[in-house]
Amino acid sequence: MSRAKARAVERSITAGSDFLHLAIADAPPGGRADWLAGRLRQAIADGRVPVGGRLPATRVLAADLGVSRGVVTEAYQRLTEEGHVAGRGRAGTVVVAAPAAVVTSAPTPAAAPVPAALFPPAPGSDIFDAVRTAPAKIDLTPGVPDLAAFPRAEWLRAERTVLRHLVAADFGYGDPCGTPALRRAVAAWLARSRGIVVDPAEVIIVAGVSQALGLLAQALGLAGIDRVAVEDPGSLGVRQHLNNWRVETPPIAVDEAGLRVDELAASGFPAVMLTPAHQFPTGVVLNGDRRRQLVDWARAGGLIIEDDYDAEHRYDRPPVPALRGLLPEQVCYTGSVSKLLAPALRVGWLLVPSRHRAAVVAAKRNADLGNAALPQLVLAELMTSGALERHLRLLRRRHIRRRDTMIEAVRRHLPGATVHGAAAGLHLVITLDDALVDTDLAAAALARGVKVQPLSWHCQRPYRPGLVLGYAANTASTLEEGIATIAAALGDLR
Repeated sequence: MSRAKARAVERSITAGSDFLHLAIADAPPGGRADWLAGRLRQAIADGRVPVGGRLPATRVLAADLGVSRGVVTEAYQRLTEEGHVAGRGRAGTVVVAAPAAVVTSAPTPAAAPVPAALFPPAPGSDIFDAVRTAPAKIDLTPGVPDLAAFPRAEWLRAERTVLRHLVAADFGYGDPCGTPALRRAVAAWLARSRGIVVDPAEVIIVAGVSQALGLLAQALGLAGIDRVAVEDPGSLGVRQHLNNWRVETPPIAVDEAGLRVDELAASGFPAVMLTPAHQFPTGVVLNGDRRRQLVDWARAGGLIIEDDYDAEHRYDRPPVPALRGLLPEQVCYTGSVSKLLAPALRVGWLLVPSRHRAAVVAAKRNADLGNAALPQLVLAELMTSGALERHLRLLRRRHIRRRDTMIEAVRRHLPGATVHGAAAGLHLVITLDDALVDTDLAAAALARGVKVQPLSWHCQRPYRPGLVLGYAANTASTLEEGIATIAAALGDLR
């Protein structure tokens, strides 16, 4: 046998009665597809079916188990939607990603923080690192996309295309503002998806929105701006980033129509940062009247920092144009692929008014001489080839199903909760009884194995207690279990 054939045999999973020792008698009545999907998911997670391995043909496994082919097809479809397997035509159904590891045993007391200690009323600058590393069976942290859905095959294909055309000089130092290819791709993406017409030369490629905020803080400091008003409720992480650069972040209230522009105008603050397309965390959209008021405020000399948070992830409403398209000289605009592809890429973009551009570019140069070029070029290929838009369409369908599952689970298990922000994004907010302390509920949920964020973390002023719950990175069954566990934790507190 040739080596190539031997490798092919090694990578193939043998079909037949021995495959994973599956016994259909173990399946519950009426739940065979669920049972089979669960067994296959576990086998992928523990390595019995490795990434790159092939599953048996649906008709072969169906015949072996003595079930209809539809049962096996449905199980395979669920794994496909979760991003664990993919159809490869004649090559069959191939495993492309393993589920995230699940912590099944409790850590030792010396190694793990007490859950209550992770949820202080006034969290410090290291709070997100501490919560991120805390073990949990189910993670409902907001702002996390479906990492299992990362388009590995498309990324590899784009990478090969890029490498075929690179010349030696392309591996040297480049423009700190980013590669020309990605800046062109981002300009085209913003024009067709966000209504922003911008010259590619104006696009600055950054290491995510967090770096964009640091660069802006430095540039605005040189211009004498050391106070940037923020939404309340609003992102704790944003406040921490700005505060780290010695920028004050006074609160401006958010209601069902978005930022209270009348309060902003009365405050006298020179700049404001907001998420108008999908406000974090409440999910409201800045309505038409407020947008007009904000534009008038900016034209009178105010500066807007527009974080286009979750703008691409909309389900039940039409797209809202970016403010940057209306006032390019009064709006600093930032976005990233962290919610489209993965935070690990650390790629985003920043547009700034011409008067601040030189200071921002200098800060970027001093920070890192520019982002790594190869990931930029691969991302540019995904954008220009249409692969990123195809991926986004797939994600939207999946997110709608998961969102609906979470809403229905909240309705059943937490009937006293009110759901907010369902029309777009990757998370929901639920508000609860005013007598509840939401940090206590978050601690109780973590003690039961479910990780969430208390809404009070994202509030500078008193607000209704609640939780911020991410749904994009979890399967329907996991979301159901997570909400049921939160309900049980709530019962512990009553």
